[in-house]
This record gives sequence, structure tokens and C-alpha cells, in this order.
Amino acid sequence: MPEVYAARRSRLRGRFNAAGSTAALVSRPANVRYLAGPVPDGAVLLVGRSDAHDLLVCPEPADDRAAGVRTDDSLRVQTLTAGAGDPAVAAADLAAGHDADCLAVEEHHLTVARHRALRSVLPASRLRLSDLGRAVEQLRVVKDEEEISCLRIGAEIADQALSELLESILVGRTERHLALELERRLVDHGADGPAFATSVATGPHSGRRSHRPTDRRVEEGDFLSVSLGASYRGYRCSIGRTFVIGTSPADWQIDLYDLVFAAQRAGREALVPGSAHRDVDHAARQVLDSAGYAEGLPARTGHGVGLEIDEDPQLAPAAMGKLDACVPVTVEPGVHLPGRGGVRIDDTLVVRPEADGGPELLTITTKELLAL
Repeated sequence: MPEVYAARRSRLRGRFNAAGSTAALVSRPANVRYLAGPVPDGAVLLVGRSDAHDLLVCPEPADDRAAGVRTDDSLRVQTLTAGAGDPAVAAADLAAGHDADCLAVEEHHLTVARHRALRSVLPASRLRLSDLGRAVEQLRVVKDEEEISCLRIGAEIADQALSELLESILVGRTERHLALELERRLVDHGADGPAFATSVATGPHSGRRSHRPTDRRVEEGDFLSVSLGASYRGYRCSIGRTFVIGTSPADWQIDLYDLVFAAQRAGREALVPGSAHRDVDHAARQVLDSAGYAEGLPARTGHGVGLEIDEDPQLAPAAMGKLDACVPVTVEPGVHLPGRGGVRIDDTLVVRPEADGGPELLTITTKELLAL
């Protein structure tokens, strides 16, 4: 994929050149990976006047495994020797040596100490610093088909791990044990690892967003809500489901589940190219709001995914912008009733035009309310 990475860097170059900068220093790890492929930890990317001036600056490898990380083999790489200091400072110094007069940096990612260190190279050169802003993150929003393929495979792995867990005996096992088993199954089926910390919530914990598993044991009659995701070649997806344990669900459980399911379906159906981000959130939120659950609802009902599990766009009431095709997002409304439990349903989908069949559902585990 060297040509893909080169094309991405070229698009970024067009952006910072138009803003008056002659080079850019990319330090946020996900952004470096997007522009250069898998890289050693701590590497930074200097994007210069042309492809020939692009340079990946890496720290001294901590071990042989780090030294063997492959990147875009058409990209020049400079590995610092021991004690050579911060790769970002070294890259800024190189930019000054290449006659760059204005270097755009990711101020939202830099620490104060690192920004001061970068400025320390300025007195010896005419180099000025400017803010690159979130230019790379904006480029990352729309995915190409290779990226979507990685997300699709990650979703298949997560679906498989979840389906296998549901075939096992659950009563008496702890939330923590089940979460660890799910993460092991993800790796067994080819994931790099979990996309985020797996959440398993039972009984009164169920339906909580980002619940940290405890030693509470699964009991008959519980709601069991699970949220997990696989990372595959760096790309991260998410799936969340809620089940009932060991018996037919109670009336209140059926009613609550049907309500959250209706909200999630409304959000999924609103994923149309050109739809406002806030309108997708509103479609899901109003179903829960009209049923009297306005209080305690999450600040958003979905978000983008990719090299990070939480990317733009944000599907929230005050979100600005409109959806493009080929943007992967989650739709994940939920309701938690203190002391009783609740329901979360989460899918990863790719926005597609109606002519192509509408939104592509990547996570396909059934959303029927199963009694396990």
C-alpha cells in the first residue's frame, strides 16, 4: 500500500501548503499510522515539500520486535541513536535544515513540555511553528475500501467470539471472568487484541455505558449486557448486545428491550449520506425521550470508528456537519434503570447511499432478545 500512504500524505500536503506552511510534523500515533502504515512506538512523521522530503523519525528500538516493524517501504526512515533525544525535536531540526520556513504541528496532541522543546530549535533557524489542527483526523473520517475491509473482518471476529460465549454456561460465572474469556477468544480468532476494554454487566449493572466488570456472578433472571470489539490491522469496531439469563424475560424487561431496539433501529435507518450528525442522534434519542427516559441518556448515541475506537463524526445533539458515504459509525443507544439494570444495543455500520443498499451492517449477531 505505499501508493495509498503517499496519496494520503499528498492530500495533507495540499492542506497545510494552502494554510501557509511548508512542512508538517505529525505526532499523534493514529495519525502517523494513517499516513505511514504500522510504525514503531514513538515514531513521528515529517511531511515535507514533496514525497522525497517525507521522513519517518523513529526512536532507538527498545527490542528486536520494535526494530522489525514494517512501514511504507517507499518512505525514508531515520532511526535515532541512544540518547539522541525526542524524535519530534529531531524532525523539527531536520525541517529547518531543509529550508522550511513554517512547520505545522499537532498542537492538540503535543504536551506543553514537548511544545517548548520544539520551540527550542527556533532561535537557531528562521523556522516558525503553526497549528496543523485536526487536518489528519478530518482526512481519516471517510474510509477507503481497504480500511472498511479491515473493519468488516474485525466485526466478524467480534461476532464469532460473542456467539461462542453465548453457547457456554453463564450462570455462576463472574463479569470479570466472562470479559477475560471474550478477549481471549478475540485473539484466538485473529484479532490484534480487543478494540477497547471489554464490558460485561449483569443484573443491576446491565445497561451501564462502559461498565467495568466486577466479581458479581451471573444469576438467573438477570439482564446481561456485553460490549466488545476487535482490533484488526489497527482498525477497531464495536458491538453491544443485551440478553436475559436462564428464564423467560419479565414484562418490564421485554418492554425496555423493545424500546431500546426501536431507538437503535431509528438511528440505523437515519444513516444516509447528507444527513446531519445531530439528526441521526435525534432519530434514536426521541424514541427514548418520548417514552419518558430523557434523563440519564448518554451525551451521544454514536460516533465514528477506525484506527481509534472513538473518532469523528460524533452523533450528538449539538454535533455539526453531515454524513458522507463510506463513513463507519456506531449506533448505540441505551437505558439504565438504577437498581434494576438496563439495555444497550450497539452496532458498527458503514454509511452507504440508498442505491448501494443503504447502511452496511458489519456486526450481525442477532438483536433478538434471547433467554440464555
